[in-house]
Amino acid sequence: MTRKEAFQILTKYLKNPNLIKHSLAAEAAMKGIYKYLHKDDFDQNEQDNWGITGLLHDVDYEIAMQTNQMDKHGLLIFEKEPNIPIDIANGIKAHNWLTGVEPKSDMAWGIRCADQLTGLIVAATLVRPDKKIASLTTDSVQKRMNEKSFAKGAKREPILQCEEKLGIPLKEFIEITLKSMQAIHEDLGL
Repeated sequence: MTRKEAFQILTKYLKNPNLIKHSLAAEAAMKGIYKYLHKDDFDQNEQDNWGITGLLHDVDYEIAMQTNQMDKHGLLIFEKEPNIPIDIANGIKAHNWLTGVEPKSDMAWGIRCADQLTGLIVAATLVRPDKKIASLTTDSVQKRMNEKSFAKGAKREPILQCEEKLGIPLKEFIEITLKSMQAIHEDLGL
């Protein structure tokens, strides 16, 4: 599956511009995580697959919301798009812990951990006076993460799994995700 094909699928099912931006943020984060984990055995095609997993992880979000099936969010798309490659499919299915699908790879764990963090980073950006992601630091994101009342919708548990499941210390995981999102700030409108 190419990135172009994945983007066409994304925009076929997702219409909310903020969800599309979130998908772009997850794509960037996943590429950054792959690059970090595979410094010594980097493979461009594999990095692209990680990016596509991030891009498509919420592709059926609006369907799940409209049909009140959030426990099936991540599964519903396969009724409409059965040809998504199996490794990417596992990441999409497993990113939502409500599905009961367990991540079977670092790629699937990557999207489960990064999904919530990208939302937290956007929230941390939007409360800044300049509303610019460029002025956000790893420390400020980590501070916001520790504030339980801040961005309550961003679940912390999956983010924290980066250490155990991917072997990436939390501070580095935040830095990777933040820098990846800063690199596409214009696409994110931040």
